Amino acid sequence: MANNPHTTPNSGQANDTDFKTTERSKSEQLERYRSDATGHDLRTNHGARIADNHNSLKAGERGPTLLEDFVFREKLNHFDNERIPERIVHARGAAAHGHFQPYDEAARFSKAGLFQDPKKKTPVFVRFSTVQGARGSNDTVRDVRGFATKFYTDEGNWDLVGNNMPVFFIQDAIKFPDFVHAVKPEPHNEIPQGQSAHDTFWDFVSLMPESTHMVLWTMSDRAFPRHYRNMEGFGVHTFRLIDRQGKARFAKFHWKPLAGTCSLIWDEAQKLWGRDPDFNRRMMWEDIENGDFLEFELGIQVVEEEDEHRFDFDLLDPTKLIPEELVPVTPIGKMVLDRNPDNYFAETEQVAFNPAHVVPGIDFSNDPLLQGRLFSYLDTQMLRLGGPNFNELPINQPVCPFHNNQRDAMHRQTINKGQASYEPNSIDGGWPSETPAGPENGGFESHYERIDAHKIRARSPSFGDHYSQATLFWNSQTEVEKEHIIAAYTFELSKVQRPWIRERVIREILPNIDLELARRVGENHGIEAPTQKPAAPEELGASSQLESPALSLMARLPGNIRYRKVAILVADGVAADQVEALKKQLEAEGAQGMVIAPSMSPVRAANGKHVTPDAMLNGMPSVAVDAVFVPGGRDSVDALARSGQGRYYVQEAYKHLKAIAAAGEGKLLLDAADVPTGEGVLTGASVDEVFPPLREAMGQHRVWARDAQANDMPA
Repeated sequence: MANNPHTTPNSGQANDTDFKTTERSKSEQLERYRSDATGHDLRTNHGARIADNHNSLKAGERGPTLLEDFVFREKLNHFDNERIPERIVHARGAAAHGHFQPYDEAARFSKAGLFQDPKKKTPVFVRFSTVQGARGSNDTVRDVRGFATKFYTDEGNWDLVGNNMPVFFIQDAIKFPDFVHAVKPEPHNEIPQGQSAHDTFWDFVSLMPESTHMVLWTMSDRAFPRHYRNMEGFGVHTFRLIDRQGKARFAKFHWKPLAGTCSLIWDEAQKLWGRDPDFNRRMMWEDIENGDFLEFELGIQVVEEEDEHRFDFDLLDPTKLIPEELVPVTPIGKMVLDRNPDNYFAETEQVAFNPAHVVPGIDFSNDPLLQGRLFSYLDTQMLRLGGPNFNELPINQPVCPFHNNQRDAMHRQTINKGQASYEPNSIDGGWPSETPAGPENGGFESHYERIDAHKIRARSPSFGDHYSQATLFWNSQTEVEKEHIIAAYTFELSKVQRPWIRERVIREILPNIDLELARRVGENHGIEAPTQKPAAPEELGASSQLESPALSLMARLPGNIRYRKVAILVADGVAADQVEALKKQLEAEGAQGMVIAPSMSPVRAANGKHVTPDAMLNGMPSVAVDAVFVPGGRDSVDALARSGQGRYYVQEAYKHLKAIAAAGEGKLLLDAADVPTGEGVLTGASVDEVFPPLREAMGQHRVWARDAQANDMPA
């Protein structure tokens, strides 16, 4: 490593200038670590062939196991140490490989190498996660979702570590341990897992008004995305971008899903906990395997340094967002996730993200939450992954050459050659040496910023507005979304055992967001909400925006049905031509028809042919699909109508506001289940008749018009 053939210290770029990242470079780099046991002998870790892997070495057939059995000892020792400490937060995650490709616009804002060439594809690894729950918790709980992206660039790794919500619960990182302790399962009984509906969480947030904005987001439908492909991502913090001329600008990062945004609804999410706790990760895995890749645009909101103080909020406050109406999001690139990991532990579990991992052209702001994260992530990874060499794990290694004078410690994999492990040196020709900063391929330099201040433990008065953006978010929701938020606060507070905590939320926090919100939640708990906002004017703040349509999930529907899944309910006697006709029309739209039957046995159609089921009624419930179609065939429909599972399937789909269509005799199943036609329940003589309105209804994600009456459906 250090015994570089050059004899003089490098003046800028060492011998790495000819290194260029290709789209597959990270995959190629990982190839030498992949192992396929096909055709190979079973051996110990030191290479000895194993003759008997079924019996430990004993003193006689019924005697004690002998200590000298190194095969047994190695196998058990490795098994005993297979688990590493799970992440304190974001423990449950799923990930995928892919690539990022910049647009022409990107190079204008940053000198970072990954933004310079629109033809260049930079490898990425993205991990989605929940926050509160342990590794064994559920995918569809009400929670924030992590959205962490590792870019393997020519200049080193850049980790954009964000969430699916653009703000956070606290303003200063010193409060992070308190927040996490409050939201985690309560220490006396380790309950509840993966949920915020308990006393300690609501006690903390009701005493921390700065958390109000983020809590409101968490009570919205953003808290349970339908699919990772339908989930926005945000860098949360304000960063800096540095261009080739050295000019700095403030920036907020956004991931915009090209498939549009949509979510589960609460009852649906709860049912998925038991029916498919791996719902989100399974959907992503299967879609990538089927070639339905996940696509996102990376966008930035850019603020010139001279405009830092022109807003009615502080850019450095992580509990605030920049309304897109004030600063539009500029798309600067596209990311495609197109390959699943080969091994969950080696990649998804061992990947280590750190917001301090940046490259030249990207720098930090003085956001006090971000500043704390720069320390905390490194500290955590060193403990979780066994020491400071976690960056040498294959999934964490940069794709560019990396040389330094770090040495030793646990799990060191690099075999450093040379005599000198310090800089400067003359023994090894001065290598590795510094790279001077510069506009192209230069070394990293921090933004030159004048700071003239006293040491003080305090926050700027500009951080004192705790409610104006929560009100902005509330005002930006549709009536349906507002009803869901009211229901969420009602449910969550019903799980709080201490009445004074419920009362504090309803009387001292919610009125400052909206008086009607407080009144409605208060009525549901028998608590009278105030008729005036109780907070001081400086806490209430003021927003120049009354509402922002971009804050509504419903504002980002894609206008098509690509990636949607439709359950086709069949039994013996089904009209097979209708099944095939619908599948073909769905396929033409980029959607998928899934044949669902009472069992996995081939279904004998009315024409004598056989239809192969994709899943069973109780194995692929309606909560796992986007719409339901009932084809004709009198015997098939009669069998489904006699079945409790068949009737329940369409009732549950109706309750969750999904489009339902029936062709020919298929309507008889809807009649048997007391599912009324109209409002997204479509019937007709043929597939050609029902498909156009079915497609239109699916394009709206749900049939919100029947929201009120659907609650009466006993499913």
